[in-house]
Amino acid sequence: MPQPRDKQSFLERLTGTVRLDRDRVESYAPEQTENAAWDESQEPAEETAEEGPEVGQLTVDMYETDNELVIQSMIAGVTPEHLNITVNRDSVIIKGKRIEPHGIGDDQYLVRELYWGEFERVIDLPFEVNTEGAEAVEKYGLLIIRLPRIDSQKTQKLHVKSI
Repeated sequence: MPQPRDKQSFLERLTGTVRLDRDRVESYAPEQTENAAWDESQEPAEETAEEGPEVGQLTVDMYETDNELVIQSMIAGVTPEHLNITVNRDSVIIKGKRIEPHGIGDDQYLVRELYWGEFERVIDLPFEVNTEGAEAVEKYGLLIIRLPRIDSQKTQKLHVKSI
């Protein structure tokens, strides 16, 4: 019989993440045979000193209009000097760092759910964009990246030079 599920955290509800552990996997999947053992390779690897700190993942909204692609992401608490956006014709990379406030000890926290530290997101674009016309603005903690479409119907007449 399935065990009652722990209450999801805000981040799990926001991103749709599901937390699983061995006992629950076995109880939720009784149709598995005895030969189907838990695969240790599916467990997250423990962080080693060589790997460095964990990098957070940004959530984004992406939509298109007639003439541009718009990407939005909440980056509240990130200053522009701690934000780096790279635009290619077929992808966007957003990297940054949210600096934790100083002067608050770990023993003073009652609830600690905010993400502090480095984050990164690579977004594959559904079509090519004009990188020269791209712009990024931040308004009330919302990052808005506007990427103009490449006009594939645009033609240019070339003049032939004699050499």
